[in-house]
Amino acid sequence: MTTSPEFEPVPIRVLLPDGEQEVVGRLHARRQLPDGWVYLVSIPVYRNVEDGGVELAEYRMWLRPQDHLKPVAGVSYENVPTERLEPPSVVERLLGPRRPSGWVLQQLGGRRGPVHAVVHTVDCADAPPNAPGLSLDQALAAAERPGVRLCSCAERPPNSTPYWASRPASTQTSRSRA
Repeated sequence: MTTSPEFEPVPIRVLLPDGEQEVVGRLHARRQLPDGWVYLVSIPVYRNVEDGGVELAEYRMWLRPQDHLKPVAGVSYENVPTERLEPPSVVERLLGPRRPSGWVLQQLGGRRGPVHAVVHTVDCADAPPNAPGLSLDQALAAAERPGVRLCSCAERPPNSTPYWASRPASTQTSRSRA
């Protein structure tokens, strides 16, 4: 998190849960998450102490700015300590996020016919929930058994084009177009 030792929290308006009231709190830090930003804010409150008295306290929480916060006019937020996500690597930018590794076996239970089980990738929408994961060797061994087929998710990586689809139509045989 980029921070300066002399940073003093700045005012920010905090929308209270009733959706109608606002209080001015203090913005302490910002953090970027994969799905957006959260801001560490505090609001002044009172608390009871053991001798029966009341003292000033501060309540801190992480809030999503688009849902709960509004800027205070004339206040600069440029020096607020900010923690940004690491930028994606060149490989991730080019290929996209990695899929989870692993496979699961779906038993088709008592079905008659040529297919008795299907090997799915763990992130396949058709994979059975809570199925135990298979290692690469287990998935390959299962795929070699008669009556087991690979789900289309397991046959090739996402967003890839089959080899035959990238070839000019004049070089494709009738079998490769199937």
